[in-house]
Amino acid sequence: MQIKWKRLSPQAVLPQKQTAGSAGYDLAACLEEPLTIPPGEMEMVPLGFAAELPQGLAGFVFSRSGLGAQGLVVAQGVGVIDSDYRGGWMVPLRNLSGQDKTVEPGQRIAQVVFMAAAEPEAVEAEELSPTTRGRGGFGSTGL
Repeated sequence: MQIKWKRLSPQAVLPQKQTAGSAGYDLAACLEEPLTIPPGEMEMVPLGFAAELPQGLAGFVFSRSGLGAQGLVVAQGVGVIDSDYRGGWMVPLRNLSGQDKTVEPGQRIAQVVFMAAAEPEAVEAEELSPTTRGRGGFGSTGL
């Protein structure tokens, strides 16, 4: 299986794993100059590349643990890159801390994990099969 990467900017850093055991590929900011994100604000950070993912695969963009611990996170929690998307990748970063956070050009800001994306047939049903849990949710199995 292959993923094709296309540079949209000469300074783009293509995604790469830092260790053989890494689940995610690091994503680096493709910026001309440092970008400061004030507390509570969100900025779209370009990565400077596009990709071609095989059908049945999707990219899930997660925060990097070190940045997340400092309050700089992927704004929507987890981003999804579909296999038919061919545009430039961007990461919306939100500053949850109480102080300005600066993203440097080439800084690793997020990570993408590739996973199979099931394509089940969706059908409407009058009834759903019963389970022990039933309709219980949000703490119904204990804390």
